[in-house]
Amino acid sequence: MILNSQDGPGRDERAERRLTQWTEAVKASGVKLTHQRLEIFRELAANQDHPDVETVFRAVRVRVPTVSLDTVYRTLWLLHELGLITTLGPRRDGIRFDVNLERHHHFVCVRCGLVRDFESDALTELPLPDGLTELGEVLDARVEVRGVCGACR
Repeated sequence: MILNSQDGPGRDERAERRLTQWTEAVKASGVKLTHQRLEIFRELAANQDHPDVETVFRAVRVRVPTVSLDTVYRTLWLLHELGLITTLGPRRDGIRFDVNLERHHHFVCVRCGLVRDFESDALTELPLPDGLTELGEVLDARVEVRGVCGACR
């Protein structure tokens, strides 16, 4: 099943529920809920496109010209550290490069950023869901397993 939560009824309600959940969690954590943070929350809660930091920054800056890129970074990582959002792709330290061009998957430590390749015929041979081609042409599919490495455990 392909989820496209951008479409359909309830989109605004989901955004409002997220916004409420995030503001309550941030208050409970003891972090001050500033106007800038609230605007960043609003932008992110309503955006279903998995935006990067710069996209959120540009959108919020239209409404709050004094917001800094650093504030957006810190706010998004705060939400991440509170377990309210996840990340896709590279870690905050920058893009990671992979020299292994063979079919493989990755284990990523969520604490230290360690990345290790692993092979799995079962994962490599997983069929792609019906309807995926409606989103676009698939060029590659790899699995990223996230966890805590032995050194961090």
